[in-house]
Amino acid sequence: MPQKCGARRAKNRELKPVFDISSIGAGTQMIVAFFLLMALRVPVAFALGLSAMYAMWQIGFGFDLAGDLIATGIAKYALLAIPFFILAGTLMGTLGIAERMIRFFRILIGNLPGGMGVVGTVVCLFWGAVSGSGPASVAAIGPMIIKGMQEDGYPRAAAAALVCTGAAFSIVIPPSIGLVIYGVIAETSISALFIAAIIPGLFMGVLMLIILPFIKSSDRAELDKLSPAPPSQGYWHDLGQSFRESFWGLMTPVVILGGIYSGIFTPTEAALVATVYAIAVGAFAYRTLTIRALYDALTEAASSSAVVMLVVAYASLFGWVVTVEDLVGQYSDQLLGLSDNGGVILMVIMLILLIAGMFMDPVTVMFISLPIFLPVVRELGWDPVWFGVLVMVNLAIGLITPPVGINLYVAANITRQPLEHIARAALPFLAISVIGLAIVAAVPAISLFLPEVLK
Repeated sequence: MPQKCGARRAKNRELKPVFDISSIGAGTQMIVAFFLLMALRVPVAFALGLSAMYAMWQIGFGFDLAGDLIATGIAKYALLAIPFFILAGTLMGTLGIAERMIRFFRILIGNLPGGMGVVGTVVCLFWGAVSGSGPASVAAIGPMIIKGMQEDGYPRAAAAALVCTGAAFSIVIPPSIGLVIYGVIAETSISALFIAAIIPGLFMGVLMLIILPFIKSSDRAELDKLSPAPPSQGYWHDLGQSFRESFWGLMTPVVILGGIYSGIFTPTEAALVATVYAIAVGAFAYRTLTIRALYDALTEAASSSAVVMLVVAYASLFGWVVTVEDLVGQYSDQLLGLSDNGGVILMVIMLILLIAGMFMDPVTVMFISLPIFLPVVRELGWDPVWFGVLVMVNLAIGLITPPVGINLYVAANITRQPLEHIARAALPFLAISVIGLAIVAAVPAISLFLPEVLK
């Protein structure tokens, strides 16, 4: 009898395991697997691909389908803008166009209170209209701006923090790679998104200027001894000379955005125009284009583009599983069930994006979250263009938020400063950016004014 009871208990243990993973849907298992792989420091693209293929195996689909899904995911005309905008920004840094623009803005604004801090903010926003990538902007113009701000009395860590923040909003200022990807996912007009992002991007830049007086400066007398001011022939003479030297570089956003808004070319075609324009300026206007410079720019742009496109490719697998498992319906229904108040739901979405941005890059966050959030946006009748701008501002903040904060890592690398020093110096900028996000969310007219006027 005791033997039978023991056998029965053993059988019950077999029938009722403590935890049965098969009771969890394949889609949820995929999300858990993704975050587990991220915690193990697996690169984002491969974490997306491996977790998605595991879910496909659980569902019962063959891996031969993966190739077709990847090809379909990246075979979108609008995505061609990504590598060409990255190449255009890289060329402008390599060919000396960025350096000339910084010199012009330094002379133009240098006499104002805050000096190079104002210059750094303006250049970062201006450069956002060229590169469209936060980390690329930090790498391209960071060293020059940080050096100038140090000479103007700013602590090195504070200068790096300002560059990190200003460059982060490169993904808001059009033409933005992030807005291109949002437009593709949301099936929304990319041109409308570009127009809508102009005022919010400039608004976030103005908020950054408010922080400058509160950044403790070094002893200017000592700095003047170490870094004497360059000889000057008068403000207007220096300004005119620097304007002539930087004219073709300053015309870049005019050519790109003017062509898009006038309907001469699409945002995707604008990326190619920007690349050709940068090569032409380097070759004929500044004569800085060499085979070596072109090779370096192509190599760097190819590397950066490959990282982004690999995420896009594997995200298509992830998105397919999300659709097949109806995770969109499940999670969006839960989100809508949180409250009858749209403001509360918006706050929850913004909080989720802020937290996600602390750990993942903007491209990954969009591909994972937008399929869930966009049905909620449509259900509540929100304008998808306004929501797209909100998403970009939110994810820009993530670029300067530890523990991942990609811009912080790039700045730490180029300045040889400890990451924690730069992160600490970035806290005031982080705080004012969150306030700016709240204002843009509360006042949709900030984003929708220009699209309405230019209809």
